[in-house]
Amino acid sequence: MLQMKSSDLPATVSFPLSDYLCFAVYSTNLAFGKAYKPILEELGLTYPQYITIIALWEQDNQTVSELGEKLFLESNTLTPMLKKLEAMGYLERRRDPEDERQVRVSLTKSGRRLSERSLKKDLTKATGLTLDDFAKLQKAVVALRGNLIKSIEYHD
Repeated sequence: MLQMKSSDLPATVSFPLSDYLCFAVYSTNLAFGKAYKPILEELGLTYPQYITIIALWEQDNQTVSELGEKLFLESNTLTPMLKKLEAMGYLERRRDPEDERQVRVSLTKSGRRLSERSLKKDLTKATGLTLDDFAKLQKAVVALRGNLIKSIEYHD
């Protein structure tokens, strides 16, 4: 049996955690969650529920699959959340009359009214970025996400 000494092992390059882009994005996501917490508590929503409502403000009457693609959520995560939002009175789900296999999701009057309450609280200022820098950073993060998704699809 061949034994290796620690000096035979390849040297590893070690970077501090703070130098990893993935950690910067992850920890920023956690910071956003904390910043949104008072808003979400006031609305009685979780962050995934909140972004689902926003996606429906943007385009109402979407299929569950369209909504899942937009939110990067699988149906086994999305469906229970939609059921809960429906029970809360914010949306309704119904079969598409043209294709019974599809379920369409639409906001109720209460769901549309949430925008009046939530849009009053803008976190743009909390980022400390100018509007121009904010827009540039958002575009850069979206490009990063797109590139990562492409690299995953390329390797599948």
